[in-house]
Amino acid sequence: MKVEFINPFVKAAIDVLKSEIGSEIERGRLRVDASASSNQDVNVMIGVTGAAQGFVLYSMASETAKNIVGKMMGQPFEEFDALAQSGIAEMGNVITGLASRGLSETGYICNITPPTLITGKHTTIGTLDIPRLALPLTTVCGIIEIHLALREMAA
Repeated sequence: MKVEFINPFVKAAIDVLKSEIGSEIERGRLRVDASASSNQDVNVMIGVTGAAQGFVLYSMASETAKNIVGKMMGQPFEEFDALAQSGIAEMGNVITGLASRGLSETGYICNITPPTLITGKHTTIGTLDIPRLALPLTTVCGIIEIHLALREMAA
């Protein structure tokens, strides 16, 4: 996977999370994720189409999701209810929208699909033949992992 694909997502995620939760974000080590299974309870999946194609997945524990949405909306969430689900999906949508703008600035014009929320541990999310990279981001709310499975499309 090209580094031009990774950097816009990392920058967008850190910028959005800093703004929404009001604290610093610590970037972990980038790794290849060969597993098609998510070990997290909450996964926001957004497709990317155009010059780069594939998807991005934001994975986190339900506690992390509730904590983030609580900071975003200024109220605690005891349950990962419809409002919390909508908030966390929108967070993924905003990050991916900003990242797609960053991709466009490097010459990769892309569109994104509406977010899909997938809940439940050990959910299989296959990328078929697209390699998947994972990057953990540590926040005061918990850890979010960004999973990128993107490939360049021929013009």
